[in-house]
Amino acid sequence: MRALTWQGKRDVRVENVPDPRIEEPTDAVIRITSTGLCGSDLHLYEVLTPFMTPGDILGHEPMGIVEEVGAAVPDLQAGDRVVVPFQIACGNCWMCLTGLPTQCETTQVSAEGMGAALFGYTRLYGAVPGAQAEYLRVPQAQYGPIKVPEGPSDDRFVYLSDVLPTAWQAVAYAGVPQGGSVAVLGLGPIGDMACRVARAKGAGRVFGVDLVPERLNRARERGVETFDLRSFDDEKELLTAVRDQTDGRGPDAVIDAVGTEAHGSAAARMVQNASALLPRKLSGPMAERFSVDRLAALHTAIEMVRRGGTISIVGVYGGMADPMPMLTLFDKQIQMRMGQANVRRWSDEIIPYLTDDDPLGVDDFATHRMPLAEAPQAYEMFQNKRDGAVKVLMQP
Repeated sequence: MRALTWQGKRDVRVENVPDPRIEEPTDAVIRITSTGLCGSDLHLYEVLTPFMTPGDILGHEPMGIVEEVGAAVPDLQAGDRVVVPFQIACGNCWMCLTGLPTQCETTQVSAEGMGAALFGYTRLYGAVPGAQAEYLRVPQAQYGPIKVPEGPSDDRFVYLSDVLPTAWQAVAYAGVPQGGSVAVLGLGPIGDMACRVARAKGAGRVFGVDLVPERLNRARERGVETFDLRSFDDEKELLTAVRDQTDGRGPDAVIDAVGTEAHGSAAARMVQNASALLPRKLSGPMAERFSVDRLAALHTAIEMVRRGGTISIVGVYGGMADPMPMLTLFDKQIQMRMGQANVRRWSDEIIPYLTDDDPLGVDDFATHRMPLAEAPQAYEMFQNKRDGAVKVLMQP
């Protein structure tokens, strides 16, 4: 089959690779009909290269048609239309039953000290072949895949794999009171959808912060009060502008939807780039112990949120030696919640919103649809925020 493989920093290629097959009774194989390009994929493209191996198949946002199932997958059959969550979980362990499938005790990558295995996301998460491909082997298929009806286009359901539950959890973790206020830093796919979810779930005011005109316009068209970073000389001016809209306090909650590749933090960027250039035998161990993130967005969130407020971190971070302003966090009594989205924890709550009325705007959420053969161009476009790229869907 054809699949997108990682070959090095900013080097991804569509190649012929072996077809997946049933290896365990709990496996399924699906033929992918749509697969997304996620902002998290860009971290592999740029920053997390020490944890990658040439030939790794990328991608973790698929949906498609079941081709074959193992003997221990009773609720799926060939021909079913399914969305596959980005994490691999059993549904039966203590963590899964507690609503934390990202910490599944069956698939935890204990050798790396990490949580549940993920599709297409480094050796830290099991080096499981990913979903930017024609076919996908799905482990733990007795629990993971979400059956969806025939009829509507893939756009209606494909975001159940990642974007929707990630944004949903970000808002849930933010604890925005009914009629309260929330600021979302970063209006890429997750930040944009988090704004939509917050409004749908009763937030009184939703502020969005970004510096890409197309992203600001998309959010503004859906009722978000936007702040263009390019309009402010420094962070203090931005903070003042937001506080002026919240009785001088700051919003009740702030969602950091940016993560490790925030603009600014030149020194951290230099360290990240240097690590990516080291030989693999050195770069991996160094990244595991001494890696740092560009924390500009998180520091802004800490300063922006009101005293006693909540910060929800949904942007991916990977640093192990990050400095944090503990005095400010403690003094302001800030609560922080974070982590990979627990897809099946939220999917049943989300599905009622995927109606013909389309309150979350999923049907036209994608800005670009491209064939899998053009995946390298899609990565380059998305990385450089060209051509208004916010969300890219690919079809094998």
